[in-house]
Amino acid sequence: MENAFFNELKNNKKDNFFLIAGPCVVENEEMPMEIACRIKAITNQLGIPFVFKASYQKANRSRSDSFTGIGHEKALQIIGQVGKELNIPVLTDIHSEEHAAMAASFVDILQIPAFLCRQTDLLIAAGKTGRAVNIKKGQFASAESMKFAVQKVLQTGNSQIMLTERGTTFGYYDLVVDFRSIPEMQANGVPVIVDVTHSLQLPNQSTGITGGRPDLIETMARAAVAVGADGIFLETHPDPGNAKSDGANMLHIDLLQDLLEKLSKIRQAIQ
Repeated sequence: MENAFFNELKNNKKDNFFLIAGPCVVENEEMPMEIACRIKAITNQLGIPFVFKASYQKANRSRSDSFTGIGHEKALQIIGQVGKELNIPVLTDIHSEEHAAMAASFVDILQIPAFLCRQTDLLIAAGKTGRAVNIKKGQFASAESMKFAVQKVLQTGNSQIMLTERGTTFGYYDLVVDFRSIPEMQANGVPVIVDVTHSLQLPNQSTGITGGRPDLIETMARAAVAVGADGIFLETHPDPGNAKSDGANMLHIDLLQDLLEKLSKIRQAIQ
């Protein structure tokens, strides 16, 4: 049975886009709630359905000395508490079948990282939890091929599925978004999201630290809403320069309200 919040997101096309937003990773006990409260205040004002996101673990890092988290259960408890106290759906990403059930006990949506979108056992494990599943399109995958990822989750009896565009590898150090993939993935009958911050990453840098183009976040987000994306995904932080993960492509939270106001006007114009 589908959760009420997923039905709201899935049937939201006549109203505003929905927003999945939060920090890249849980850095400490206080930060997630502070960020979630600020985003909720803005989205409530603008009538934008809001899903809070944060990773409890960063498993895909270039360097072994990169920050990966404060501990699985501790971070998941913090994410879960945000959802309970603010009465909003919460999302986190998983990297192994064993973590699916563990994470599902704390969050409403399980996210499959782009690099893992073809991992059959992971997709099936996520589907079997009964939680909504957000599958990020791999940087190597076509929009059309994502129908197979959808089918893997559907075979578990779980139809609460979303797909997220986050760029396609363009050479070794860059990504490009093909906006044709939005309607192509929507043809699967699922909500489609554009991850505007990860799409602007500059991966595989010689330093082992991913770069980014945060100056293009508004451009990417405007295009995503204009082409008809159901949702926008972005990472935001009060101090991106000192964030412990992916700071190079995150949006400063002080810029969020202005951006969402502009995106809401675009959404209204295309209805």
